[in-house]
Amino acid sequence: MSFDPAAAWAALVGSPIFGLGLTLLVYQAAMALYERTGRHPVLNPVLLTMLVIIGLLLLAGISYDTYFTGARMVYLLLGPATVALAVPLYRQLPALLRAWPAVLAGILAGSAVAMASAVLIARGLGASRLTQLSLAPKSVTTPIAMAVSEHIGGHPALTAVLVVLTGVFGAMAGGWILDLARIRAPAARGLALGTAAHAFGTTRALQEGETQGAFSGLAIGLAGLVTALLTPLAVGWLVSGK
Repeated sequence: MSFDPAAAWAALVGSPIFGLGLTLLVYQAAMALYERTGRHPVLNPVLLTMLVIIGLLLLAGISYDTYFTGARMVYLLLGPATVALAVPLYRQLPALLRAWPAVLAGILAGSAVAMASAVLIARGLGASRLTQLSLAPKSVTTPIAMAVSEHIGGHPALTAVLVVLTGVFGAMAGGWILDLARIRAPAARGLALGTAAHAFGTTRALQEGETQGAFSGLAIGLAGLVTALLTPLAVGWLVSGK
């Protein structure tokens, strides 16, 4: 029986482990490069993994559905990974309780500014009403952002893309911006990263320290709640056009 390379490739690509194996291998390589370069923000491993996998799928002519058959396992682990953020949160509970007025004020202000600035900038640049509505909830985690976007008349798929771009930018530039603003307090840095860049920002915050990660994890949930409540009320005042 002769070996058929085309059949072997088709069997490999169609295997449930293909997407999972590709994702893990590319991420490990990206993580190794990130550590070797001293965690340079431009070489964020999540961003690199996304770009490399997109490039490989395009070059090989592999559909996203085929890839996602195996990569679905990574997606399913997002839930447990999010719940695991409660561990550093619990360890930092005394500090959180002492600072809760400042925490609530910071998250409320951050969420309002994130929404208003995105919509008003898009409005000033002549973006359509649909785009403005899709931009409004872009600074919170994807499930909440997509639900809010659909509720207010935005495009959930566009919102999901904007959420990822916001998170990647926050993870890459958030630390540098906070350094430039001379914000050194671990709690403040964590709140800022979590409020502005959701899970991506929290990943970056956890690399800085447990306190930053705990406050950032708290900010994900509270910013999502504030955005879900605030956006439908405020979006009518901010959004204009057709």
